[in-house]
Amino acid sequence: MPAARVLLVLALSAATGAMAQQVPAPAASATSMDMPGMSMGNPAAAPVSASTAAPGAVQGRTHADSDVRGRSGRRSVVVRAAKELHFNKNMEALKRMQAGADKLATVVGVTIGPKGRNVVLESKYGSPKIVNDGVTIAKEVELEDPVENIGAKLVRQAAAKTNDTAGDGTTTATILSAAFIAEGIKIVAAGTNPVQLTRGMEKTVAALVKELKNLSTEVKDDATLASVASVSAGNNADIGKLIADAMAKVGRQGVVTMEESKTAEDHLVFVEGMQFDRGYYSPYFVTDPERMVAEYDNCRVLLVDKKISSARDIIGLLEAGIRGNYPLLIMAEDVEQEALATLVVNKLRGTLKVVAVKAPGFGERKSSYLEDIAILTGATLVKDELGITIDKAGEEVLGIAAKVVVTKESCTIVGDGKTANEVAARVKQIRNLAADTEQDYEREKLNERIARLSGGVAIIQVGAQTETELKEKKLRVEDALNATKAAVEEGIVIGGGCTLLKLANLVDKIKLTLDNDEQKVGAEIVKKALSYPLKLIANNAGVNGSVVMQKVQERNDPNYGYNAAIDQYQDLMESGIIDPTKVVRCSLENACSVAKTFLLADVVVTEIVEKGAGQPAAGGGGGEYDY
Repeated sequence: MPAARVLLVLALSAATGAMAQQVPAPAASATSMDMPGMSMGNPAAAPVSASTAAPGAVQGRTHADSDVRGRSGRRSVVVRAAKELHFNKNMEALKRMQAGADKLATVVGVTIGPKGRNVVLESKYGSPKIVNDGVTIAKEVELEDPVENIGAKLVRQAAAKTNDTAGDGTTTATILSAAFIAEGIKIVAAGTNPVQLTRGMEKTVAALVKELKNLSTEVKDDATLASVASVSAGNNADIGKLIADAMAKVGRQGVVTMEESKTAEDHLVFVEGMQFDRGYYSPYFVTDPERMVAEYDNCRVLLVDKKISSARDIIGLLEAGIRGNYPLLIMAEDVEQEALATLVVNKLRGTLKVVAVKAPGFGERKSSYLEDIAILTGATLVKDELGITIDKAGEEVLGIAAKVVVTKESCTIVGDGKTANEVAARVKQIRNLAADTEQDYEREKLNERIARLSGGVAIIQVGAQTETELKEKKLRVEDALNATKAAVEEGIVIGGGCTLLKLANLVDKIKLTLDNDEQKVGAEIVKKALSYPLKLIANNAGVNGSVVMQKVQERNDPNYGYNAAIDQYQDLMESGIIDPTKVVRCSLENACSVAKTFLLADVVVTEIVEKGAGQPAAGGGGGEYDY
C-alpha cells in the first residue's frame, strides 16, 4: 500500500480509538442480545452479558458510537458525489445540448438515401462493424462533454423508440429530432415562451398524422412489397425479391425469420408444418441411416407433459402400436434410461416403429407447445392436471400426423388437416394473447406459434463472403423485413423524404386552427424541419437539396418526387420509391416528442468527472482509496 494510504488508514484507526475512549462503556440490560463484534466500549473490553450487568443498567449504543461504527463493527465511510449544475444563461446549456444532438444527427445522416454511405464502428472484440443502420450507429455514439452527451442521448431515444415500434426509419427519426431542436432553439433564444411553442408543435404533428393516413394507400400486390423491402435495404432488389417471395409463401400475416447462411449466397427456405429445435434421443431411432433421419407417414403421436421414467408406464400403448402396426412419435418432458432402452431395443428388433423426442421449450412455454401439437394432430395431452395418467392412458389419447421428420437437431410435424376448425380457434386465441402482450420477445414467440399452426415458417438465410459484410447485410435485411411488415399493417406512401415535404405544405392550413401566435410559431418550426430529410438525401446524392425541394414543391401531383438513385424527378409510386406509412408516422411522432421535452429544459445536472476516474489502482481497486 502506498505511504499516503498507510498514513490515512492509521489516522482513521487512531481517530476511531480516541472516539471509542471518549464514549463510556454502557452496561447491558436484560432485554439486550449479545452479538460478536458489537461491544460498544473499549475495543479491548469483554462484552457485557445480561447476567453480569449492574442492576437497573441499560445496554445500548449512543448516537456518537453508531456514527463511528457500522453494523459489522467496522468504520463505515459514506461518499457523497457532488453534481455539476449547468444553468441556461444566455442559452448556454441548451446550445451545448443541441451541439450533441447535431453531432449525432451528422453521423447518422451520412447513411440516409440510396446514395448514403456507411459508418465504421470500432469493436473491442472481433472485427469492426461497418453499418448503414441508424439506431445501431446512434447506440455507439458517446461524447466527451457530458452536456453534449445528454443531448445526443435524448435524440437517440427517438431512434430507439421508432425501431421498437416500426423496426425501420431510425435515421429519419434522428434527423427530424435534430431539425425540430435546431429550428426551435432559434425561436426560444428570441424570447418566445417554450411551453406554448411546444404545444403548437404537438398539435401540428397530431393533425399531420391524420393527413398522413389520407395520403396512405393499401399494399395491393407482392411487387409493391418487394419495392418497400428494396428501398429499406438500400435499393437492393435481390433482398426485396427474397422478402416478397417469403411473404407470398406464408401469407401477409405469416412469420418470416432470418438466420445466417452456411454459404456466401442468400437462400429462402420454407418449413412446412410445425418445426422445433428438438432432435431424437438416440441415433438408433433413424429410418434412413444415409441422411440420419427418422421419417414416418401417418404417424401416431403421444404427448406427455411429464417424465417417462419406466417402460411399464407406456407398455399398453407400445403393445397397441405393435398390434396396429403403426409408427409412434413419443414427445415427453424427458424419457429416462430404462424406458429409452426398451424403445431402442424394440426398434432395432423391428417389432416397433417408434421415435422419442424431448418436448420443446421449458416451463409454461413447453406446456403451450405441447397443447398446440395436440390441437394440430387431434391428440389428448397426457397431463396430471387434466386427470390423465400415462399408465392408464389408452389409444384414445393418440393423435395422427400426416408426416413426421426427426433429425439430430429438429423435429417437424405436418398435420393431416382434419382439425382445421380447432386449429383456427387456437390461432385466434393466440392472436388475442399477442395483441395484449407488451414484451417484444413474448409477442415474437406467440407469432411463431401462430405461424407453426397456420402451416409454416419462411426463413431467409443471409450469406456473405466476410463476417463484416455479413453483419451489415443482416441489419439491412432486418430493416427490410420490418418495413415490409409495417407496410402490410398501415399501408404505403411515396418515399425519398417527399411525403414529409408534402405534409409541410399542409401546415399553413393547420395554423388557422391553433389558439395563439406562439403556437403558430411552433407549427412553423414543424414546417421548416420537415424539409430536412429530403435535403439530406439530395446532398448525399451530390445534388443541391434546396433546389430539389423547390422543384418538388412546384408540382401539385401528390406522387411526384425526386428519385435520388437515378437523379430524376418522376412519379415515385410508379417507380417503386415507397415508404411504409407506419415508419413515417412513428418517425414524426417520436421526433416531436423528444424535441418537445428538449426545448422545455432550462437546467442540466451532470456528474462531476474526477481526474483519473475510471483508472483503477495497481492493486486492482477502482476507487481513490482501497479499503
